[in-house]
Amino acid sequence: MTPNPSRRLFLGAAASVPVALTLGVPAAHAADSAYVMGYFTESTSLGLGTDYGLHLAVSTDGLRWMPLNQNNPVVTPTEGALGLRDPFILRKQDGTFVVLATDLKGTDWSYVSQYVHVWNSTDLRTFTGYHRLKLHDLNTHSWAPEAFWDAGRGQYALIYSAVNDSGHNVLMVNYTTDFVTASAPQVFFDPGYDVIDGDMAVGVNGVNYLYFKKDQTLVGARSTSLDPGSFTVFNTGVAHGGTEAPTLVKSLTSSTWWLWGDTYTPNGVFYAWQSTDLAAGTWTALDQKTYTQPVNSKHCGITTITSTQYSNLVAHWGAPAWNRLKSYNYPDRYVRHSNYIGRIDAYPFDLYTDSEWKLVPGLADSSGVSFQSVNYPTRYLRHYNYQLQLDVNDGTSTFAGDATFYRTAGLADAGWSSFRSYNNPTRYIRHSNYVLRIDPISTTTEQQDATFYVGY
Repeated sequence: MTPNPSRRLFLGAAASVPVALTLGVPAAHAADSAYVMGYFTESTSLGLGTDYGLHLAVSTDGLRWMPLNQNNPVVTPTEGALGLRDPFILRKQDGTFVVLATDLKGTDWSYVSQYVHVWNSTDLRTFTGYHRLKLHDLNTHSWAPEAFWDAGRGQYALIYSAVNDSGHNVLMVNYTTDFVTASAPQVFFDPGYDVIDGDMAVGVNGVNYLYFKKDQTLVGARSTSLDPGSFTVFNTGVAHGGTEAPTLVKSLTSSTWWLWGDTYTPNGVFYAWQSTDLAAGTWTALDQKTYTQPVNSKHCGITTITSTQYSNLVAHWGAPAWNRLKSYNYPDRYVRHSNYIGRIDAYPFDLYTDSEWKLVPGLADSSGVSFQSVNYPTRYLRHYNYQLQLDVNDGTSTFAGDATFYRTAGLADAGWSSFRSYNNPTRYIRHSNYVLRIDPISTTTEQQDATFYVGY
């Protein structure tokens, strides 16, 4: 739940700061075959692309995400700070959803709120019953609320971070049956130092796992009970720079678990690790080729949904009208224009819209594609002296030919894509020193340079 700079830096300067929780990998329903992610957005400069409403994305594999509603919010708070951070989606015992979120707009970590935002939804297409739920009377925050079903109590446990009389962030818990009223708060987890951004997997081979942020690292604790105070730390954790907001997700098709982390160095890059054994506490970093986050996404919460729910969400909110292209051999980099030159640069960057493209029917041949800029819609990527640049379509046949490419199976990976020039058919789009050009392709390196993933 951190922007620029991290709350962790703020914590170092003032002992009374945040904790967060991302609990609950809900038990997958038998028919579940897809995933939905809730998040908010922040650009690197906190300018264009920053929005403190609830955003949704969907995925069929849990790794490659498609933002809904053109990456605009689907609902925004109307009380408290009038914004949210750290949204969490819980599927309740009756199959409907509840959305919880931090009552905070922006990055004022000193903002005091004893409340969290709450919405109900049967389908994540309409949201009803919006209210704020009061959790405590402390002069502090209620950060990164999450919830899980505690079968032993017959209630939902709602956990969040707050600074109590210890002087540091602890994870608190309140119990509720309806998310309208809640029990008095208790300390759920306090290892004796500041912790924020926890996430929990309940009932995995009889063990419950809680991941949280300690300093800049995602660390795990576990317990055979769900009782407050029962969790003990058991591993040293993982990180990629300053990392927070752990999110545990179980694959629907294998024994794999994923651990997502949100970084703030730079702000808003997700990294992911995988494991087939939560008890071991060891994680292997995933290659960034394998996953793609929604643009500008921060502090996600992920739950599973059915194929019908997936289809209904896409039908209701719509798929993006644009794409982003990821480099195969530099998967932290995306195709963008900068000073009207085609390049691949490391995400994130401002303006993020420099990397959004409409793949339209080829200007010279409708069976090919042309790359129309989203933020300069009169301009297209075209080659000139074999280098790609963003130029205004002048309506000539020469421009149309220079701006038209045939999409083929990726030269380095057939599951990806390569783009062959229309009027120089022996040449493909590739990057060289991060600049895009069209060249003949022969070596393995050149094939990798010419291969891209078309996603969002």
